[in-house]
Formats: sequence, structure tokens, C-alpha cells
Amino acid sequence: MKTDISKVLQKKKKQILEIWMTKQLADASLREDLMSNEELREQSDELLTELLNVISDKNMGDAAEADEFEKVREILSGISISRARQGYSPRETGIYVFSLKEALQQLLQEEMKEDPQFLIQAILNLNKMMDSLGVVTFETFIKGREEVILRQTDEITEISTPVIRVWDGILALPIIGTLDSSRTQVVMENLLQEIVQSGSSIAILDISGVPAVDSLVAQHLIKTVAATKLMGAECIISGIRPEIAQTVVHLGIDLSSVVTKASLAAALRYAFAMLKLEVKKSVKEKPVA
Repeated sequence: MKTDISKVLQKKKKQILEIWMTKQLADASLREDLMSNEELREQSDELLTELLNVISDKNMGDAAEADEFEKVREILSGISISRARQGYSPRETGIYVFSLKEALQQLLQEEMKEDPQFLIQAILNLNKMMDSLGVVTFETFIKGREEVILRQTDEITEISTPVIRVWDGILALPIIGTLDSSRTQVVMENLLQEIVQSGSSIAILDISGVPAVDSLVAQHLIKTVAATKLMGAECIISGIRPEIAQTVVHLGIDLSSVVTKASLAAALRYAFAMLKLEVKKSVKEKPVA
């Protein structure tokens, strides 16, 4: 009489969970700093319960597409994305799924050792199911990791483009790193917003932290200068190093309409002159004897 694999697994759910937990807790990469053992057991029990509720001998080979596995895929996707956000590695997330595969294999071997031929077929079906769920795990883990990277990139971009009020009516924006289209958009938005809020009439773009200037970077700078002028503010580009000046000339980029200075200090002096401000050293008077 043919054995129903799904019924065997469903009857042994508690035993499977214990085997699975033992394998997870024995792994050297277990991250108790990110998840307690109690939380791990609850998470594992939820997934295993749903998996054993829906599997049958007919659908074990179609876990990636079958409608019956939708809830299983949803739970597994949530776990994978959550682990990606928490800082788990792909290996640690993979071990979570494949240790379940090992636990299920171990249980079947114990229950069907008297029928090796049927055991082989059962293991093949089980492997197909778990491998397809493993693919779901890695796909959703990568999606979660990409979300984390994009968020961190946005945060770094915000931090690396600070608009500083260096004087009444004068803003400075030091740019560090390479300028691309998306970052230029952030630079312009931050600068224009600060011009409106502060009522400043001069903005200094310092590019001393930009490693190289090519035609694309120059175009981004020109766009930023044009947007600043449309807001009624004068824009000065500072940090023009000799090698950058040579590159600009070699590429035939026309920056003749833009005020450029070699350093931030020179740009600040120019801005003071435009606002008719004069900074002097105070002379300390000698005490009267």
C-alpha cells in the first residue's frame, strides 16, 4: 500500500520542529543578537504549520506556483525581507530554509527506512518542493537587501550634500564624491530650498571633493548654477584645482558665464565683495600702564 508522504509529515509535525530547531541552534552562524531563540521558534512553527497544512503528494513539486502554497510563500517572503532589513547574511537566511529541508529528510528516512525505493522518490519530491521555496527565499531576500541599499544611498546622499549658511546672505554647498543625475537633483533641491528659506543671494558650490570633472559632471554643475540664478541668487563654483581646470579646457566646456574660484576661501572673499562686506582683524589694544 502506497504511503502518503504528506500525511506522514503532518503527523510528525512536533518531531520535525524539534529536529529543525536543533539544527538551527547548532549552527555556528546563529544570530542571537538579532533574534531570540523564542522568536526563532515561533517564526519556525508558523512556517512549518502552514507548510504541512497545504502539502499533498500531488502539489509537492509545484510549491513555487501552486495557489495552495500562496500563504507559505507569503510567510517565507516576509521572513526573508525582515532578515535582509535586520542585517542577516544570505548564507544565514539560506540555512534557515535548508535546515528545514534536512529536518524533513531526516524524518522521512526514519519513517520509511523499510521501503528504500519509495523513500528515494519521496526525498526527490521533497527536495523539489524545498528547492523551489529556497528560490523564493533568495529572491525576496535580494529584494529586501536592495530596499536597504537604496534607503542607505538616499540617506548618504542627504548627508553628503549639506547646505551651510556661512554668512548672512551666503550659502555654501560642499560636494564630495561623483555627481550623477540623481545626486544633482538632490543638490539642486536642497540648495534651492535653502535659498528660499534663508533669503540668501549668493551660493557657493565647492567641488574640491569631486575626484574628477568630465563633460557630464560639468553639465550637472551648469544646470545647478542655472537653477540658482532663476531663484535670483548668484552662484560661485569653488575648488577648481589645476588638473580640473586642464580637463575642462581640454573637453572644451564653456564655463565663461560662471564665476569660478580656486578655493572656498577665495569664493568667500568674492562673495563678501559682492555684498560690500569687509572683514578685518581686530587689533588688541595694549593695556595702559
